[in-house]
Amino acid sequence: MMQRVSLIVATKDRPSDLRKMLESLRCQTVRPDEILIVDASLQTVEPLLADFSELTMRYIRHWPPSAAAQRNAGIRACNDTATLIGFADDDITFEPQAFEDMIAFWGDAAPDLLGTAFNLRNYPARRKGVLKYSSLTERLGLYSPRPGSVSLSGWQTILGQLPETQFVDWIPSTAVLFRREVFNHYAFDEFFDDYSYLEDLDFSFTLSRVGRLAVVAGAGFSHFPSTSGRITARIFGRYEVRNRLYFVRKHCLSVSRCYLGLVIRFAMSIASGLANLNATLLLRALGNIEEVMRQSVTPFTTTPVTPSR
Repeated sequence: MMQRVSLIVATKDRPSDLRKMLESLRCQTVRPDEILIVDASLQTVEPLLADFSELTMRYIRHWPPSAAAQRNAGIRACNDTATLIGFADDDITFEPQAFEDMIAFWGDAAPDLLGTAFNLRNYPARRKGVLKYSSLTERLGLYSPRPGSVSLSGWQTILGQLPETQFVDWIPSTAVLFRREVFNHYAFDEFFDDYSYLEDLDFSFTLSRVGRLAVVAGAGFSHFPSTSGRITARIFGRYEVRNRLYFVRKHCLSVSRCYLGLVIRFAMSIASGLANLNATLLLRALGNIEEVMRQSVTPFTTTPVTPSR
């Protein structure tokens, strides 16, 4: 079966980053069949698209900004002939053969494969925390050392760069492709509004319960996190608690383990913030406390996900 790819790029106030990403798409040995730019920028990025006439692109203006809502708008606008619908962040670049390698993988895919992620090449080297990767932490269901896993606590393990193709429990929306049929039944949950932290975990983990997800080792990309459009550490601390608890309750995971994980995360931020005089970590911890207090007064409700095959 010949694959036809629609790629959705949600963007906001990052014209320079978007230009670099589009340049990497122009250099692909096999290009996406259409690219949908869903723009929530204060100043439209539409004029720069004229510099990429080799690419088949459509421009969609969207307001208010929300990665989840922008992606859903892109899904609704995709060409009916698309067999794969993908997403790409605006601050990444693809290796020249990335789409060729990814589409080749889909050519031999079993019907239960629902989504694939490109393989991140420039994941920063980080020291593995003793607590996070301990056997006790795994036995308690707080965190797993296996890349791409989701624990009972609701914490996901980062993928990093994988040496070989691997099936996983979740995939980030940074650079991904999904079967078109997925969107007949699923969409990004717009509870994750504004700063859409964990919306990709929620969406892909839902799919992993009814099919399979994979990271394709040969299809590479690099991520250059933009400094534009970021929220403050204090606000992030609030979202960190709010969205994690929502995800855990929605998917019927362990709320008690989630709270334990949040307490550990809070303690780590405080300890490191004081030891290194890092105001960012201290503000993040303050945001954690503020959201926990808010949740104790006015907790949100969720509709649990019931997996079905």
